[in-house]
Amino acid sequence: MSRPLFLKNGRIIDPASNIDRVGDLLVAAGKCQTLVESPPADTVEIDLTGKWVLPGLIDIHVHLREPGEEYKETIASGMAAAAAGGFSAVACMPNTNPPLDSESAIAFVCERARLAKGARVYPVGAISRGSEGQELADMGEMRRAGAVAFSDDGHPVADSQLMRRALEYASNYNCPVISHSEELSLSRNGAMNEGAFATRLGLRGIPGAAEEIMVYSDLALAAYTGQRLHLAHISTAESVGLIRRAKAAGCPVTAETTPHYFSLTEEAVGSYDTNAKMNPPLRTAADVEAVKEGLRDGTLDAIATDHAPHSELEKEVEFAQAANGIIGLETSLPLALCLIREGVIDARRLVELMSINPARIIGVEGGSLAVGQRADITVVDPALNFCYERRNIVSKSKNSPFIGRHFTGRAVLTIVDGEIVYDAR
Repeated sequence: MSRPLFLKNGRIIDPASNIDRVGDLLVAAGKCQTLVESPPADTVEIDLTGKWVLPGLIDIHVHLREPGEEYKETIASGMAAAAAGGFSAVACMPNTNPPLDSESAIAFVCERARLAKGARVYPVGAISRGSEGQELADMGEMRRAGAVAFSDDGHPVADSQLMRRALEYASNYNCPVISHSEELSLSRNGAMNEGAFATRLGLRGIPGAAEEIMVYSDLALAAYTGQRLHLAHISTAESVGLIRRAKAAGCPVTAETTPHYFSLTEEAVGSYDTNAKMNPPLRTAADVEAVKEGLRDGTLDAIATDHAPHSELEKEVEFAQAANGIIGLETSLPLALCLIREGVIDARRLVELMSINPARIIGVEGGSLAVGQRADITVVDPALNFCYERRNIVSKSKNSPFIGRHFTGRAVLTIVDGEIVYDAR
């Protein structure tokens, strides 16, 4: 065990404890100890004047590509990228090769994460065997091995009866089902958002209805069963409205969006930049504003990254043939900080969206700096100016539309279990 840490003079933002003030925090034996006036002997003092001290950020939607596509990302490299982005923990999706659909597959991820250094990893198990949407995978075995949720992310569950059973069975293990909302008959072979812009570029479009139809269907099933549903990567104004109305009616639903859906529009595709190709696709300016409002008013519960590493083999091809997805672990927090400067949210709400609520959704410890809590801590320098450059990306893959963009604010220190796993002060 390393020496205790004495974090002094930082702005401690802990909504769960109703704290937002400049102060000092002692970390020892892997736990938050207390706010103190002076450090005890044998501590490492770290002056955080001008910086924010937050509960460790948690990303509930990442793709770590291991097993099967380690040339894009590994569990170890993904954990390092997460730590560099300020995340103390991530939940990894099951669409690996083979999928995470069994006890042994979940145990493999947990063991690989244990051996690496960086953010902690919570595996998400597949809803169906092989993520093929035909029969349920063994949720009980996966839960016992360490799964925190179930999803066929990347593959929508088209069979409503199977989705109903998934919601019912997952509830036995107190786990949410995470839905990838996509009606394939509307989205198949599409490359970007459907509309006049896609027509001008000569690209086949994907209508917002491809997402919204499945959002509606899954909300109806959640209301019918009374079981927890989490909706992934929400991108359209209508989807936000559907979720808002469902919540008002008492539906047990939570939802996330990603930084690219509140930071970019379909026009980012204008130069046929395959780094702007994702699923769901980037939408319109009106959709972006609706997503921001959903984050502000509580309709959307979390900011996740949908971190999707791809190599040049999948991205440096014709736009329509390119793989969907971008990396996001190292740009998520800087883009979220933009929302604070725009007046969309405040720092307290950011902690809710990126720490408190993610921990609550997947049922793990986190989201608080209270005495006795696990010492997962993110330190942010809100005034640090930097350029996001390819050469400094920690992830193995470099597929981001934000390369070359100048940002203000980023994580400079990430602590997991009281141990420093990233330090850029």
